[in-house]
Amino acid sequence: MKRGANVALTREVPNLRTLVLGVQWDAGGEAVLADNLVMAALLCDRSSHILSDKHFVFFNQLGSPELSVQQLEQALGNDQEQVEVHLADVPTEVERIVAILYINEGSLQRRTLGQLRRCVVRVLNADGNAELVQSEDLATGLTGELAIALGEVYRHTDGWRFKVLGAAYKSVEALFGDYGLTV
Repeated sequence: MKRGANVALTREVPNLRTLVLGVQWDAGGEAVLADNLVMAALLCDRSSHILSDKHFVFFNQLGSPELSVQQLEQALGNDQEQVEVHLADVPTEVERIVAILYINEGSLQRRTLGQLRRCVVRVLNADGNAELVQSEDLATGLTGELAIALGEVYRHTDGWRFKVLGAAYKSVEALFGDYGLTV
């Protein structure tokens, strides 16, 4: 799927209960870059602002308060990192779950996302791990950015949709600021 494209997940797969957001990247020989990449999920309200710092799911906080969104300790398949979403358990005030990728301490290591050879976000049905959606290569066009909003799962009328975002940021703080997260 291209940037900006969306798909009605629960209309296409009516029995979808749990999905997995996964990210695959290829950093080539850049081991420092690969070691400092972090996937995270932001649980946001209608205005696309994170509910609280407790709704930031990443390596130091592996689950949302009610555990509807959890980072998987071991990614399956070819994904480097994955987040599992139990759709029925997502609180009603959460309108969207945004998957992001950023470089932890990237400026100190002089690495950028522009060094990635490939980066895609995928949506899997947790029941059998069948791939439902895969984005286009989001590494295309990246230069000096340190963070990217990959895609989002969001509520739409009577179900859940997924949209490829691919919005890149020159700093991690800029991405966090757009979603109302202060660190």
